[in-house]
Amino acid sequence: MSDKKANEPENLPPAADGGLLDRRLFLKKGLSFGAGAALVGRPFRASADEPPPWMKTPGEPFTNYGVPSPHEKEAIRWISANSAAPGNGISWTPLHKLEGIVTPNGLHFERHHNGVPQIDPHRHRLLIHGLVENPLSFGVNDLLRYPMVSRLCFVECGGNSNAGWHEEPIQTPVGYFHGLASCSEWTGVPLAIILDEAGLRPDARWLVAEGADAAAMNISIPVEKALDDAVLALYQNGERLRPENGYPLRLIVPGWEAVLSVKWLRRLQAATGPVMARNETAKYTELLPSGKARQFTFVMEAKSIITFPSPGRHLHGPGLYQISGLAWSGRGRIKRVEISADGGRSWAEAALQDPVLPQCFTRFRLPWRWNGAPLVLKSRAVDETGYVQPEREALIAERGRHGYFHYNAIVCWAVAADGSVSHTYG
Repeated sequence: MSDKKANEPENLPPAADGGLLDRRLFLKKGLSFGAGAALVGRPFRASADEPPPWMKTPGEPFTNYGVPSPHEKEAIRWISANSAAPGNGISWTPLHKLEGIVTPNGLHFERHHNGVPQIDPHRHRLLIHGLVENPLSFGVNDLLRYPMVSRLCFVECGGNSNAGWHEEPIQTPVGYFHGLASCSEWTGVPLAIILDEAGLRPDARWLVAEGADAAAMNISIPVEKALDDAVLALYQNGERLRPENGYPLRLIVPGWEAVLSVKWLRRLQAATGPVMARNETAKYTELLPSGKARQFTFVMEAKSIITFPSPGRHLHGPGLYQISGLAWSGRGRIKRVEISADGGRSWAEAALQDPVLPQCFTRFRLPWRWNGAPLVLKSRAVDETGYVQPEREALIAERGRHGYFHYNAIVCWAVAADGSVSHTYG
């Protein structure tokens, strides 16, 4: 067979059943992925049409702050507010509308308990007190003088994906199911520097963090984590935090449930024990089948989702496609993502797109030759500690039927013969 024929989609060797191909296919020469025709089997013909109207008149004037194209108006957050409690609710990052690993600031998910405070940065202060030798108080301008670091990491609500506990699979775009997770470059002052300056006493084991919102949301954080990699964030993706993301100061606790990354941070109290606030007793605590309760389950375990194809998207006939998705783990780096196109009987390893960073979104991709037959797609993440994302049945067997938080089971998409995609439990 000639090299040209060997590179035709129908002649490519499979990596697993269901049409999954070798991840290194993207590196092959001679494949016409860029033409569009090879991807979906549709003809593409170049033409020399008349120049479009936007090539005939001057464009729009400069603006002080950019906004998305009006043609991208569907890439927005879906809001789920509590009508009985104004200011209480969530909004979802549209993961199915995004690419790469960075979430635009205006699309970062939100969880508010009592609205978004509009804080004057000149009047906002951070207090460090409790079991410290030198209680300290900082204005925002004081913190801006300190050495800063940047961490590219995800922030994920402990309640993300909790529709997975339902008896029937929810049918909604993937961002409105798993989009209480976002990934940004956070820049600010390492909390360890400030705690060292305050002089933590040896008996200080916890920090109680409190926000300046009208709910005075507070939560307890082990000192070891605070000293390890927590950041007092002032910037997000290069610009100052937005009010909805914690302006002017937010705590970032990489890899741990988002409730610990307290927005509008105003107080850190060093203590011998946790404060036992609502969000570590009535919430974020779950009853197991054994009768014991899971409490202080900080780390977000390894997880992956296929964002293309996914519910709401449509395949336009048999042909060569690129499966794409996101994986992340609070334990460290993603080591491997495997994809199955036959409901889990066989698996092919996906390519991981650089950079692959600890506690960060990792983009994965795999070429796929769909023959038009119905099948089930699923992805499985493995992190550098060896943790393997569990099947849904295994997660329920371990955690029972009363779960609400930390749902990270393997997610399955059913592809029908007409190209439609739906959520299934396999």
